[in-house]
Amino acid sequence: MQTVYTDKHRLHHAHGELIDGALRPPHERPERADLILAAVRAAELGDVVEPAAHGIGPLARVHDERFLAFLQEAWALWLADHGDETDALPLAWPSRRMQQREPEPVDGRLSYFSFDAGSPIMAGTAEAVLASADVALTGADLVLGGEQAAFSLCRPPGHHAALDLYGGYCFVNNAAAAAQALIDGGMGRVAVVDVDYHHGNGTQDIFWSRGDVLVTNLHGDPRQEYPFFTGYPDERGDGAGVDTNRNYPLPMGTRAPEWFAALDDALGHVRAFAADAVVVSLGVDTYKDDPISCFELETTDYPVLGARLADLGGPTLFVMEGGYAVEAIGTNATGVLTGFGSGS
Repeated sequence: MQTVYTDKHRLHHAHGELIDGALRPPHERPERADLILAAVRAAELGDVVEPAAHGIGPLARVHDERFLAFLQEAWALWLADHGDETDALPLAWPSRRMQQREPEPVDGRLSYFSFDAGSPIMAGTAEAVLASADVALTGADLVLGGEQAAFSLCRPPGHHAALDLYGGYCFVNNAAAAAQALIDGGMGRVAVVDVDYHHGNGTQDIFWSRGDVLVTNLHGDPRQEYPFFTGYPDERGDGAGVDTNRNYPLPMGTRAPEWFAALDDALGHVRAFAADAVVVSLGVDTYKDDPISCFELETTDYPVLGARLADLGGPTLFVMEGGYAVEAIGTNATGVLTGFGSGS
């Protein structure tokens, strides 16, 4: 299995994020990708390759163009108004009964195009974000070229990025862009299996009314967990997308037997959907010691997950999402990949 990776992820390195009412060192930091890459090489999974440049076009297939343009210019606008001593963070959000109109100042536009205060923008963010998308899109190229599986070691992650919103450490939706690229490359139907601890609200939003992409999400119950306002079981899609969205919210403290029971049900829907390819939003923040998550999976559970995914039997692209227990992130991520290789 080839791994797609670029050092450009290090261009995005926030000074801090808003945690418990204070700016604290971010959980989403360059060390995450570096440790996964080291584990991939130690496990001798296969070649590590650089991504090809794809430009903004494939992202415009899954995101609003004004949103993408703002991400490209946000830092320059912030710099002009605020200088470079702080990262760019939003100020207010257009909530219930407020106007949904894009303001002129950068502070207002940051708020208009985001949904949380934990996703700072800095000088290198735009370049890192495009590079991360290129990593995912190059993985899709490999699958379209005949590879049975590929691993896109994306950072920043992407599954919280919606049609025209960023947040949750995510700026563009790497998995959605890859799924769309597979469709555009001739795959008639694609399934997204999101196993990150947090609900992939962005992927759900992008494909909400689509019948050619099945989105399944296993995640912390939104009554208890971020992002709080999406991920309920009755969110099933709309229009052509009715019943192509499946959510499996699980309570804090969920252990492997309950988690795998939900996974098996989700994979049953993938089989019934008869997908031509699968995109796995691979978060390993389901691990018992993850600092911002509350499931209880063990390191030994991740190869089992890989083997269950391999049982689907189709072309599979793994796109890296969350996982913040840095001492275990490499072992757990490669555990899924080696389990997949053993099971396929």
